[in-house]
Amino acid sequence: MVEGFDIVKSPEDVPFYAGLLLTSYSLCQAIPSMYWGVLSDRIGRRPALLIGLAGDLATFVLFGLSKSFTWAIVTRSLNGVFAGNSAVVKSVVAEISDDSNRPRMTALLPLMWNIGVVAGSAVGGLLADPANQYPSIFGRCEIFRTFPYLLPCLVGSLTTAMGLFVGLFKLKETLVIPPVAAVPEAQENGAATETTPLVVQQSPEQQQSMLALLTPTCRRVLTINVLMCLAISMYYHIYSMFAASPPRDGGLGFNTQGIGISLAISGLVVIYLQLVAYPKLVQKYGTLRCCQIGLLGMVPVFFAIPFLSLLSARVEQLVANRVPVDLLVSQSWMSPAGLEYGMLWILLLALLLARMVGDILAFTSINLIVSNITPTKTTLGAMNGMQQFSSTCTRIIGPMLSGTLWGWSIKHKMVYPFNSHLVWVLCGVLIAVSWKMAMALPSSVNVFASGQLPRRRQ
Repeated sequence: MVEGFDIVKSPEDVPFYAGLLLTSYSLCQAIPSMYWGVLSDRIGRRPALLIGLAGDLATFVLFGLSKSFTWAIVTRSLNGVFAGNSAVVKSVVAEISDDSNRPRMTALLPLMWNIGVVAGSAVGGLLADPANQYPSIFGRCEIFRTFPYLLPCLVGSLTTAMGLFVGLFKLKETLVIPPVAAVPEAQENGAATETTPLVVQQSPEQQQSMLALLTPTCRRVLTINVLMCLAISMYYHIYSMFAASPPRDGGLGFNTQGIGISLAISGLVVIYLQLVAYPKLVQKYGTLRCCQIGLLGMVPVFFAIPFLSLLSARVEQLVANRVPVDLLVSQSWMSPAGLEYGMLWILLLALLLARMVGDILAFTSINLIVSNITPTKTTLGAMNGMQQFSSTCTRIIGPMLSGTLWGWSIKHKMVYPFNSHLVWVLCGVLIAVSWKMAMALPSSVNVFASGQLPRRRQ
C-alpha cells in the first residue's frame, strides 16, 4: 500500500513509512485507552462500545479510500483512537460473567484477537488491489482501480458492522449503578438521627479517582503486565528475524515457508488451551497460581531458543556446500544431517509450544487478576483502561527495542550474553522479574472484589 504513495521515492523508503503508519495507529490507540475506560464508568459500557464501533467502522472505510500518505496516516490514527475502547470489552466480560464461567469467557478475548489477526491478514493479502489480482471479476470496477485497497477494508468492516448491529439491538447495559441515596437534612447539618444510614452510597463522581486505584497490589499487577507485554512483544518481532537469519548470525536459516510452518503448528494448540485446558486449570489451581506457573515456564524457553542456532549450524556443516537447512527436506532422514535436522524441529516446536502454554496461562490470568482487584464495578473501566494503555505502549516500544538490539548484537559479535542471545536473554530476564513479583501477590487477587457484597456490621 505504502509503495503506491507519492511520498515514497524508492523501495528503501517503504519500511520507514510503513513503520510510521503502524506506529501512528498504536500510539493513537494507547493514549485514549484509559479515557475510554473512564468514559464507560460514567456513561455506561453500551454507549462507549457503540461509539467506538461506529467510529472504527467509519475510519476503517475512509482508510481504504487512501490515495496519499497524509490521508492514510490521519485515518489510521483516528481508527486507533476508536480502537482504544477494547478495554471496555474486558469490563463487559467481567460484569456479565460469574465465578463459574469467568475464566472461560476471559480466555475467549485473546482467542478472538488471534483469529482476527490471522483472518485479517488473509483478507488483506487476498483482496488487495482486486482489479489487478482478479481482472476477470473486478477488472471493470473503476472504484477498485481508483482505490485498490478499499475492498479488503470493506470486507473487514463487515465484522465491525455486525458488532454494531448486535450492540444496537441485542446488547444490554452491563454497568448497574445503584441510585444515590438521598441525604437527610439533619445529616447535612452534621446531626445523626435514628434513621440516619450507617453507609451512604456514593455516585461515580464521588468514588475513587484513577490515582486512588493505584494501591500497592494494583501497582504490582500493572508492573507485571508491562514487563510481560514488553517481553512478548519483543519475542513476536524478533522470532521471524531470528528464524530467517543464517546460523552464522545466530539464526536458524529458515525460509518463509519454514517460519510459517513453525508458527502454524504451535498456534494449533491455542484453541484447546484457551477454551478447554485453561478453565480447568484455574478451577484446580486458582488464577494467581496459573499466572505464576505460566511465567516460570517461559523463563527457560527464552534462554534456550537461541541455542538452537548451534544445532542449525551443525546441520549446515554436515551438508555439502553449506546448503540452507530448509533444503534438507530432500535429504534422507536416516542420514546424520537428516537426524539432526529432525531434532532441530522437535526441539524448536517443543520450545514454541511451551512458550505458548506459558503465554496463555500468564496473560489470561493477568487479565482476570486486573478485574479481580478492582474495588467497584464503577471503576472497572478505569482499571482495564490503565492496563490497556500500558499494554499498547509496550507494543510500540518492544519491536523498536528488539530490532535495535538484534541488529547491534549480530553486528558487533560480542561474547555471551551480548551476542545474538542478547534479545532473548532480555526477554527471559523480564519474565523472570515478572514471576518474582507475581510470587509476592496476595491470594486475595483470586477473588472478584467488585462482585463481593459488603459485610454487614454486627
